[in-house]
Amino acid sequence: MTDEPLGLGALAKEKLGEFLKIPSFGRRGAALVAALAAIAWASTGLYKVQPDEQGVILRFGRWVETTPPGLHFHLPWPIETAMMPRVTQVNQLQLGAAAANASRDKQMLTGDENIVEADCAIVWQIKDAGLYLFKVAEPEAALRVAAESALREVIARTPIQSALSDRRQQIADETRNVLQKLLDAEEAGISVMQVQLQRVDPPITVIDAFNDVQRARADQERARNEAEAYANDILPRARGEAERIRQEAEAYRAQAVNLAEGDAKNFLSIYQSYAQAKDVTAWRLYLESVDEVLKKSSRVIVDSSGKGVSGVLPYMPIGEAKPHPGAANGAQK
Repeated sequence: MTDEPLGLGALAKEKLGEFLKIPSFGRRGAALVAALAAIAWASTGLYKVQPDEQGVILRFGRWVETTPPGLHFHLPWPIETAMMPRVTQVNQLQLGAAAANASRDKQMLTGDENIVEADCAIVWQIKDAGLYLFKVAEPEAALRVAAESALREVIARTPIQSALSDRRQQIADETRNVLQKLLDAEEAGISVMQVQLQRVDPPITVIDAFNDVQRARADQERARNEAEAYANDILPRARGEAERIRQEAEAYRAQAVNLAEGDAKNFLSIYQSYAQAKDVTAWRLYLESVDEVLKKSSRVIVDSSGKGVSGVLPYMPIGEAKPHPGAANGAQK
């Protein structure tokens, strides 16, 4: 009898019969192998995230979770897989350097409608690895566009003189805040650490005219400062002189008023005395008047016929007598 090949059904029955005839220790070994295989398969879900990394979990290729550093577990492969990108690396984006040959791309309009060219450096790092990898198609390109938009927005609110001098750091800080808001709105997963404003200058084609304007403004400021210094010097002195004159006038007024009040009181007292004793007061006033007049006279004439003065001895100060003009001429002869 010739051997004929067995069909698939007969071959399956033969293999099944051989499997059923396996001794008991062989079945236990197969179970052990299956258990080991299951443990090995489950162990593919264990993963460790380093301190400088974030764990990005993908379920059938779709991002579902971001995990912090440490030991974690996800569903075994191929259901879920883990990506662990580094997120502590500091990156830098140069804004404006790529457009060195096209200066018009770097030109920005200031708040007072002048044109400047600005370059800056953006220092950034990944904040959320899942958002960074799966929310934005080209994160660095999106960062460049957002940074240009933020810088133009801040420059558009700033006068050119401030942008060139004292507000450079303020412009950089405002640009960082605006840029971070834009990136958060786009869910880019990027954290902007610093914006370094490197250059803010007028365009090369108009820099000479701009320098002339700046020199004119400097001359204007110098003239204004000199005028203010002169005003600060002359005004206090004028105010001091005016105050001195006012005080002298006040003193003269007070003196005149006091003298007038004293004369008025003296007149009233004399009037009261005259009302009480007219003859005595009149004679006293006469004597006082004569005394005042004689004080200013160099010659004294005594009238012996006067009442009560007949006993006065005439007196003429000889030493004070002036020589007669005729006597002097006779002596010369």
